[in-house]
Amino acid sequence: MYQDYFHLTRMPFSIAPDPYFMFMSERHREALSHLLYGVQGEGGILLLTGEVGTGKTTLCRCLLEQIEAQCNVAIILNPKMSVEELLASICDEFHIHVPVQAPSVKVLVDAINAHLLDANAKGRRAVLIIDEAQNLRVDVLEQIRLLTNLETNTRKLLQIILIGQPELQDMLRRPELRQVAQRIVARYHLGPLTRLEVAAYVVHRLRISGTQTPVFPYSLIGSLYRLTGGVPRLINLVCDRALLGTYVQRQLQVTPKTLEKAAREVIDVSIRQLRWRSLFAWSSLVLALYMGWGAVMAAGAIPLPPWMFSWQTPEWSAAVIAGTPAAPLLENASVSTVAAQAAVAPEPMSFAASNQPASGKHVLLWYAPPGFNTLLAGNWRI
Repeated sequence: MYQDYFHLTRMPFSIAPDPYFMFMSERHREALSHLLYGVQGEGGILLLTGEVGTGKTTLCRCLLEQIEAQCNVAIILNPKMSVEELLASICDEFHIHVPVQAPSVKVLVDAINAHLLDANAKGRRAVLIIDEAQNLRVDVLEQIRLLTNLETNTRKLLQIILIGQPELQDMLRRPELRQVAQRIVARYHLGPLTRLEVAAYVVHRLRISGTQTPVFPYSLIGSLYRLTGGVPRLINLVCDRALLGTYVQRQLQVTPKTLEKAAREVIDVSIRQLRWRSLFAWSSLVLALYMGWGAVMAAGAIPLPPWMFSWQTPEWSAAVIAGTPAAPLLENASVSTVAAQAAVAPEPMSFAASNQPASGKHVLLWYAPPGFNTLLAGNWRI
């Protein structure tokens, strides 16, 4: 709808796995190098994993364009099937004729083996690519392992590439699949894009689509990265909807308001929830770090520097340190002097609950740098 309005030759943010739009980030280049190296190797299983929408299938299509000239390739897109169905699908993809109408596993494997030997004699490699491999059953994975046993005296006849979500790695850690895991010769996990890569990704797809107009201002890249987490598929969904909204408003650039509205329409988390989740995560991390540091200090694992004492009441004294009698405090003593006296106690400092605090106040001494206020208060004393 907006293609003519922005003078685009094609839709820039389609979610179809078109290798023409392939953006080679550092991670994608490394993943493709691993796959190409594995295909040119001596057989075995290659493992490519990644979260949903990170570009695994698009990378696979890019791989196919580079190896189809010298390889016979079979692609299984829906591996949720039985052993017999998988072997029959492999025969169909390799164009292997099986004369029997209801062949057994042995008949199918023999037909595949004969085809692989013939391809090897002609100097061609055979590659089996299984997408969505996290849906494979345990018995099917075991059969895939057995296919790697098809070999000559010098090399394996079949190279297998398993592409799936991180759940596939969890599956391969099971004890009953340890033999399959040992056949994996290369692994790579494809992660999301960084913030800088998101900016380059958007520009890349717009340029390939035929426009040089800065439809997405650079000031929006930070918001786009936070909204999508750097996942290419989510970036495509949000950007496509944002361009549609900009077209409806008859504007030439996407605005922050349009971007947020587009994200709310295509992502199942509201913008406000995303902001509060981020704020809560950072607040929790800071609080946990300070509390953990305070616990380490209180346990005596690390000597306390003088500036980390924060006295909450003048009646406090070193006499309460592990029940040890205290040396008399100097009148009008400085904080560092009091700290030095407290440091000579033979036992480490500890917190203890008290129903009747010595100072008559409900207070918790908090270890923090200067300017950091006491965060917690309760019925405690030292």
